[in-house]
Amino acid sequence: MCRPQSPGMLADQLHDILANRRLTPCFQPILDLRAGRVFGFEALIRGPSDSPLHAPSNLFDVAERSGRLLELELLCRAVNIRAFARLGLAGRLFLNVTPATLLQPNFRPGFTRKFLGKSGLNPDQVVIELTEHHPVDDYNLMRQAVAYYRKMGFQVAIDDLGAGYAGLRLWSELRPEFVKFDRHFIQGIDEDPCKRQFIRSMQEIARSLGCLSIAEGVETEGERRLVESLGVPLGQGYLFGRPSQSPTSEKKSAAPNGETGDAAGWRMAST
Repeated sequence: MCRPQSPGMLADQLHDILANRRLTPCFQPILDLRAGRVFGFEALIRGPSDSPLHAPSNLFDVAERSGRLLELELLCRAVNIRAFARLGLAGRLFLNVTPATLLQPNFRPGFTRKFLGKSGLNPDQVVIELTEHHPVDDYNLMRQAVAYYRKMGFQVAIDDLGAGYAGLRLWSELRPEFVKFDRHFIQGIDEDPCKRQFIRSMQEIARSLGCLSIAEGVETEGERRLVESLGVPLGQGYLFGRPSQSPTSEKKSAAPNGETGDAAGWRMAST
């Protein structure tokens, strides 16, 4: 039975991960639902498989408590950008960014753009996905983050930044190019009229704001068909592909008679 590790031991493991760049980049596809082709990939990160910091939630929590969140985020960006370029993946690269890192004393303006140039990529290929680990209460910071990254030439997406009024206020004030509909409202949407009405309303807002929406957590063909029928243009979830170290931008050919499962055309192959 594994014994819980002390904060000091976890901080030591984090130091080893950062010092030796022991991070594994993974990419999950985002699909254009109507065209049936890859629109881009969200970059994700994993710690060492033999470490309690393998899961990104644990990794980032320890980094935040240790005062090393910015260091970790910059390393994640470098690792993900390099891997995206090396794999020659199609479409946009969605990079997760915590807005609070802009306030860190050792924040280096232009780091992401400079590293993109070294990897042969341009800012217009990248979407900065603003992600918060805690409920958002600093709207000034969020506006500052959006303005900063747009000035660098990036587009912006907002993820699940808080339930209810907070999320809607952020959407209204930030006017991102992309917004992600939380998986809670997508899973089982084909069997839940309340979820359908919620997404129908949110999609109408997205359309009126000129914002592209992404349905997260799509796992079944029924969910895919329903969100597409509501006008949601993009989808992400296990139906299209799990996070992979070596994804491909090609989808499998469609199965006959509208079959679903691994044979269906909506599944993403992995090399």
